Amino acid sequence: MAAMPKPPIAPVRWQPPGSRPLPDPDPTPALTVVDVPGRAPEDVVVAADGAIWTGVEDGRIIRVDPDGANPRVMTDTGGRPLGLAFTGDGALLICDSHRGLLRYDPATGKLQTLVSDVAGQPLRFCSNAVEAADGSVYFTESTSRFHYEHYKGSVIEALGSGSLLRLSPDGTVQVLADGLHFANGVTLTADESAVVFAESTGRRLSKYWLTGPRAGSITALVEELPGHPDNISTGPDGRIWVAMVSDRNALVDWLSPRAPVLRRLLWRLLPYRWLPEPTSVVWVVGFDADDGRVLSQFRTEHPAFGLATGVVESAGRLWMGRISGPGLAYFELPR
Repeated sequence: MAAMPKPPIAPVRWQPPGSRPLPDPDPTPALTVVDVPGRAPEDVVVAADGAIWTGVEDGRIIRVDPDGANPRVMTDTGGRPLGLAFTGDGALLICDSHRGLLRYDPATGKLQTLVSDVAGQPLRFCSNAVEAADGSVYFTESTSRFHYEHYKGSVIEALGSGSLLRLSPDGTVQVLADGLHFANGVTLTADESAVVFAESTGRRLSKYWLTGPRAGSITALVEELPGHPDNISTGPDGRIWVAMVSDRNALVDWLSPRAPVLRRLLWRLLPYRWLPEPTSVVWVVGFDADDGRVLSQFRTEHPAFGLATGVVESAGRLWMGRISGPGLAYFELPR
């Protein structure tokens, strides 16, 4: 995946979280794969008109009709677009691993940078974003140490270098939480009382409270997940949809609490593509936003789709994005 030389890592001893099994999955409907130009459409979002938008690894932002037809390129970030989110005025927020937090206006075609650095440090891995009703944008940085092309460095390093941040309407940026283990998807609860965010290697979902007596504090929603949560979204009924990119990796779990020199040697000697990979699966879970109960779970394997990293519900369908391969996918949700 990565053509550039691997940057150095500074691994630490870290005990990965435990693992609690989820209920048995629901029967998963047949999957429909939708071709889009380019590879690794990492996130997937729905516009006000029902169109589906995604971004591929060569920088292009692509729109497809609500039925999955007529894909067309809308803009090109010149970087690596990851998480996407529409704003109240119809603009598209784009988290780009190389350029930071961007805003694209489909009406004018204007692409602008909202945040490229925080406290003088460049955003290396802007991951996902969501806009609140007051115009604040909440976004994550998975790691401050690596770009997308070397994301495995953060996994092997095991150093909590991710953050949850807020861009206020006046343009100021505030770090709400740091030291996170690969901060990833972010969404608002339906009542906007809290921001829900995922930590992929931390294998948990947490709430950053915006209102009420717990405002400004963080509480766990779901912990010790048996896999790695990626991008997330809020469904029409308020549930939190989570794209589970992969099961946990036994080798990484074994290495993390052991001598850092083992991982330093592994990183230095092995080609990037030989380092531990996520296992391909199509896996999405819907959690109750109040207590973290599993409301629905779909898990299957498909020869033309896997490693789901983005999820959004739209018009009775559950759409998914992915890494390391071509195409979006969706299935019809059971009534």
